[in-house]
Amino acid sequence: MKKLIILFLCISLMLGMLQSITLAYEEGDPNIEGGGGGMGTGTSTDYWNGYDGVRITVVDAETGAAVSTPMDFSNGTQSGTLLHFGKVNKLQYLSGTPLTLQSGVAYQYYKPAHDMPRIVGGSRGYNIEAIRRYFCSEYAAMLVAGTAGIEYELFVSGQYKLLLEPIAYFTHNSRHFCMTATEAALYDQLAGGSLRAKMPSLSHKNLPLAMFLEYPDLGLPAYSGSTSARQSNETIITSLGMGIISYTDAPHEQLEPGEADYEYRVNTEVITSVTLNAFGEINPDSPATVTFYISGRIYTVSSIVIPADGSQLVWVKWTTPASEQIVTITVSTSRGYLIENTVTAKIVDFGRSPPPDPVATDRNDGFTAPSPPVKPQCTSSAWSVWWARWRANWQWESNWQWVSDWVFIIDERGGGNWYDYGDWYDFGSWVDNGWYEFFTDEYSASLNAASMITPDDKAPSASGKLMKSGYGINNTVTANLTTNAPGSHVAAAQTAVSYFPEFAYMTYWRLLERTSGAYMAQLEFRQNSFSTYDKRVHFLPVWYPDGAYTVYTWLLDAWTPSGMLSMNLSDHVIIRGSLFDDWYTNRG
Repeated sequence: MKKLIILFLCISLMLGMLQSITLAYEEGDPNIEGGGGGMGTGTSTDYWNGYDGVRITVVDAETGAAVSTPMDFSNGTQSGTLLHFGKVNKLQYLSGTPLTLQSGVAYQYYKPAHDMPRIVGGSRGYNIEAIRRYFCSEYAAMLVAGTAGIEYELFVSGQYKLLLEPIAYFTHNSRHFCMTATEAALYDQLAGGSLRAKMPSLSHKNLPLAMFLEYPDLGLPAYSGSTSARQSNETIITSLGMGIISYTDAPHEQLEPGEADYEYRVNTEVITSVTLNAFGEINPDSPATVTFYISGRIYTVSSIVIPADGSQLVWVKWTTPASEQIVTITVSTSRGYLIENTVTAKIVDFGRSPPPDPVATDRNDGFTAPSPPVKPQCTSSAWSVWWARWRANWQWESNWQWVSDWVFIIDERGGGNWYDYGDWYDFGSWVDNGWYEFFTDEYSASLNAASMITPDDKAPSASGKLMKSGYGINNTVTANLTTNAPGSHVAAAQTAVSYFPEFAYMTYWRLLERTSGAYMAQLEFRQNSFSTYDKRVHFLPVWYPDGAYTVYTWLLDAWTPSGMLSMNLSDHVIIRGSLFDDWYTNRG
């Protein structure tokens, strides 16, 4: 399914109208896909605290020439003094515009009154469906047209396209930057690989993979490489960090505000993360406590330490309800500040669309086997936890005091006076004027899995991978989660969903369940209600043609603090003939 993002510009006169505006989709041609993966935490000098945005340029649909100045948008409040490279888009950089630091030029941006969904993946990843629903609204299109000074009807007529580029705001070498993916790659080239060395998960994975093209457009190429691996500067500059939207004049479907930040499955052990930031040092003498309030329960994470201007993921591991619903999670902290104080989780049930029972009279004469889909996947992630150790620095602190020594001295006349023959003495002491040194424990997790499709043992003529249509198949998924983290940091793979070619890998699917293990788990089809023997099978249609019958399985719900791990899996059997070939009559 194509991913659709259309960015809007927000102007202040609309602030009082947001609650009464109806948001509806604009029909468009979305040329945007996205990827990304786990996001580790940084250091006190190099870190990303979660702020992102989008640079948008309105261009002529035929020539690609810009008809508006590129404009930046961010949900967060950004400093006018952060370092930036002006308003230059990817097409301009590819045409030879050099990367030029705007020294002393205040950074200009727009902060939408109606918050955008997360654009760049990270600790919580991003929800492409929420992005599509939000940025495809008629409201957004009207704001873009109005701010660009283009008549709305003309704007959506197909004469213009939108060039979108994800932005990240981050700290590098203790300096605050704003960069698009293209700018980050160009900067890394000029800086001798400094960005890739210090914060590669942001600059060379999540930021560039936030948007890329499904097919060539405006002279920019499509991208079909890895959606979860770190990328080279050259690949980012030429092929990543951009999306294109073409409008057509047909508004439809309403956008509901408050899209979910997470989507979880029912009865699933999950991890919800937030990012805690520190203005000043949070040390063991006064550590931070973060509290999560979920469905009437309170989860507390204590003893959190973070260096000044640093950040860290803070998470809770919990089990979702047994029924579909929306869960609103509120989060508070005793120290530092949180980017999100409210997290919305949508709980869904994948077990509601099992395939119908195939019968002998079913037909599909024009069937052509489709290609299996490829869903978003992330097979590894990394994160870290700050800890602090006291660095002793013993110093003598003087405390000079006069100690009197009074002596009475008789003079020549028989009288006398008291005289103080005392001296200064140092009553000081050794004092530890040390400080806390901060370190990180680095953690990671990786998911390795395989699907094995085999004929069911009730298929009488099956041999190895060879079988006849009309009989059942089994699916055994093995999922191994490898991690160096404590159990409170991760949840092993719990969900697998299989999709089948006779339904074009849509409409119906079969949910697997974990039958053994945890970190080394085995998942199989749930018992089929149409099976005479209550077996864990999927029945193939009798009409399925000879050749490969490929089952696609999406393995998911292996959770870490930096996001969910998932994998695309597939395996097949070979069809030769149908169960009718096993029928015979005895007329002797």
